[in-house]
Amino acid sequence: MPENRSPNLWTGRTDHTKRRSSFRYHQIVELIDLEKLSPSQEKACALIGFECEEGVRRNQGRLGAAHAPNAIRQALASLPWKLQEGIRLFDTGNIRCQNTELEKAQEALGQAVFHILTNDAAPIILGGGHETLFGHYLGVRKHIGNEASLGIINFDAHFDLRSYEEQPSSGTMFKQILEQDPNSHYFVLGIQRFGNTQELFDTADNLGVQYLYEEDIHDYRMAEIVAALNEFIEKHDYIMLTLCTDVLNAAFAPGVSAPSPFGLTPMMVRSLIRTVAAHKKTLSFDICEVNPSLDENGRTVKLGAYLTNEAIMALGGHHDDTRT
Repeated sequence: MPENRSPNLWTGRTDHTKRRSSFRYHQIVELIDLEKLSPSQEKACALIGFECEEGVRRNQGRLGAAHAPNAIRQALASLPWKLQEGIRLFDTGNIRCQNTELEKAQEALGQAVFHILTNDAAPIILGGGHETLFGHYLGVRKHIGNEASLGIINFDAHFDLRSYEEQPSSGTMFKQILEQDPNSHYFVLGIQRFGNTQELFDTADNLGVQYLYEEDIHDYRMAEIVAALNEFIEKHDYIMLTLCTDVLNAAFAPGVSAPSPFGLTPMMVRSLIRTVAAHKKTLSFDICEVNPSLDENGRTVKLGAYLTNEAIMALGGHHDDTRT
């Protein structure tokens, strides 16, 4: 079960102790044991951290992402809370990868995500390396059942479709899912033309992956991108959303394992998150690859918190809740 729920992470400026319109995250968040989470009349989002970078190590990336969950919490704490009555925010703690037991940690994350969804809350997963996504997926798939059509939307510079014959890593998750689950489909936005080998492009084409290049997102009108996203969403029963922060331009997000000099701007990614997370079919969100040990003046952590806030605001503001 998750651990390390610390009230010390949730501190910040207090403008008023009773007027909700003045509240910030640290005044809203409720620390709770995951097993005590239960359905309520109010909508809810539940944070769950994944202190893991074993997948990044296996993928020969730069380490440090395991420290991101608590760093993102601290950066969220002082942000103004914009959703008013009828929305609750829970913090259920962190799941920690012990030693090199990645697969066991992913299974535990899957159980936590399943439990959150079963209790009518939207999971907000704070990674961790992008291996976080596979645990996220396990929980969503268990919740919706094997027959439901699942669309996975990823904002990422990389396909993460490497071979997992030797072992899974932070670069294999989508290949694992697509080869083992015929009812899951994958749309990735922000792909770097020179950040992926031709073999990975061939694998993506063979597996029916839908993708947009980073340069195309810069050139397209946002309306065209939103139309492509909505077309993908409408083909599926449920949607899960994942953000790999290396999709962002390195000038804005230096604290990632694999910085992208030609990455997307924060404004673009914010708009894309708002579009997907606000859709009634979207169940959950994860943010991955924030690396505090490589960050400059906390810039990437702060940006990660702001983008997580966008997802929480959009998920919490659903007008039509389809979660079961």
